[in-house]
Amino acid sequence: MSQQSQTSTATQLTLTAISTALVSVATMVFSIYVPKIEGFFNIGETMIYVTAMLFGPLTGAFAGGVGSMIADILLGYPHFAPATLAIKACEGGVVGILARKTPKFSSKALWRSFTFVVGLVSGALLGSIGSLYYSGDVELYLGIPPPSIPNLTFFVPSAFWYLLGALVVFLVTAAGFVLEPEFGWQIFAMFIGGSVMVSGYFLYEQFLLFPLFNVPAVAIAELPVNIGQMVVGMIISLPIVRIVRRSLPEIKG
Repeated sequence: MSQQSQTSTATQLTLTAISTALVSVATMVFSIYVPKIEGFFNIGETMIYVTAMLFGPLTGAFAGGVGSMIADILLGYPHFAPATLAIKACEGGVVGILARKTPKFSSKALWRSFTFVVGLVSGALLGSIGSLYYSGDVELYLGIPPPSIPNLTFFVPSAFWYLLGALVVFLVTAAGFVLEPEFGWQIFAMFIGGSVMVSGYFLYEQFLLFPLFNVPAVAIAELPVNIGQMVVGMIISLPIVRIVRRSLPEIKG
């Protein structure tokens, strides 16, 4: 093995280890409890998407699966750990693969139309899911491990999610016209990967969780939580990926 290959392998292993740790920390350190749906929301998806977009499908799959599984074990949810390993690995791998397989459209106008549609769907999902399930009183927990009582309790009005959804549509559309017409493909890649996560957990909770671990299945109730994590993860990760790529353009290679 050449010196260059050894350096490349060492760099990849280092990036994978750091990314795995960041996914685990992001999943554990910041969580919001929503009494309306009796569920917790975390930002682990953000780091999975950032890792997969920047470093590719292998790093995205390993960091997503192993990092999220470690978080489940440390947070006291070992019955989710096997499913998390497989589901989050698939999520990271799919995002990483699609992000590097940008199709060729015949014109910039088609790309801008595609980006607008993707932005419209993302904004509509954020506005509808947020207003229906994430509005009202929410509790913020910060720390590893999460504290027994919330660090902050606050009220989120439904209008907040509608305004945020409209802002997302505007910003994504503007990015397609001003920055790069293909911007929508990055969102699409994360949307497909997130859909793998949402459907994977639904199937696991619905058909395996209760028979294997005697835990009551709450698959339907968890759907808005997982969809919310997917959409918010997409929105947060996009500017992070863009900033890192502009600061370190060699990452694109």
